[in-house]
Amino acid sequence: MQVEIRESPNHDARPTDLPVDILLLHYTGMVSAEAAIARLCDPSAKVSCHWLVDEDGRIVRLVGEEHRAWHAGVSCWAGATDINARSVGIEIVNPGHELGYRDFPDAQIGAVIALAREILARHPIPPERVLAHSDVAPARKIDPGERFPWERLHRAGIGHWVVPEPITDGPVLRPGDRGAAVAALRRDLAGYGYCLAAGELYDAATEMVVAAFQRHFRPARVDGQADASTLRTLQRLCSTRATPSG
Repeated sequence: MQVEIRESPNHDARPTDLPVDILLLHYTGMVSAEAAIARLCDPSAKVSCHWLVDEDGRIVRLVGEEHRAWHAGVSCWAGATDINARSVGIEIVNPGHELGYRDFPDAQIGAVIALAREILARHPIPPERVLAHSDVAPARKIDPGERFPWERLHRAGIGHWVVPEPITDGPVLRPGDRGAAVAALRRDLAGYGYCLAAGELYDAATEMVVAAFQRHFRPARVDGQADASTLRTLQRLCSTRATPSG
């Protein structure tokens, strides 16, 4: 695997008492790879990532994995809030939703798979902790988005996936609903790893987490409403998870 080195100064020391047990995928959301690299290497920006994968498959290392890169921001997974300390981050070049979101080219995804396999060989990252930025920051982020081919990564041995349940007509849990069914939904989302407190109200936080879940695991319709397809897909993921969420 050929790697281009473009050193970013935006990193600090990892804590010595935490494993590197999350692989976090982003899109760049900028007009070009070079614009993204410039920002990720700009000391005044105070953001970075370990790796960047261009649309043609070019792989760029920005920060060594032994360092804590600054890519996750305010985020949380399975109760942990310093996601930067325990993750490796990959920025995947794509203009994003604000600048012309598009499919990820085959060459790019092939390079992401090759890179991810090497990262997983170096660190104890279980499949269900290969995550989207939107999974750990659902109130702020929507990347890498519903076009990202998580199923293809899973077929290559990367990440956790089940075939989504078909979308059908029927009852839907939505914002404002309250009761035992909402409590069960919130419990299952938190059990998988999403940072969502217990409760019986389908509030704004629940809606954002459901939308993040759909972007990753049921991308055919992302609306923040928990239909039967969403609920059953979530239940199957929880039942096939290899390790506890904590």
